[in-house]
Amino acid sequence: MKLFIAGRSPRSDSAVENLQQMLADNVDFELTVIDVLADPQLAEDDFVLATPTLIKVAPAPSRRIIGDLSDRKSLLRGLDIRESSLPGDPKTT
Repeated sequence: MKLFIAGRSPRSDSAVENLQQMLADNVDFELTVIDVLADPQLAEDDFVLATPTLIKVAPAPSRRIIGDLSDRKSLLRGLDIRESSLPGDPKTT
């Protein structure tokens, strides 16, 4: 996964922290944090227009989520992860 942020800000820090908290113990993932202020070409290469933007590269299909990643259900749905399949989560009926 790639997380595009715009410098160190409360919004950027929140996006990184939210993502790590929600997924760290439950999903095996590799995260690359890209600061578009330090490397704007990487953002341009991936057509990133807003920050924070999370791009799930693999497994296919690729997905994009824009925002601070604070809404767990939206984040998991956007990443195509079934919440009920995560360890420690209650089963939904």
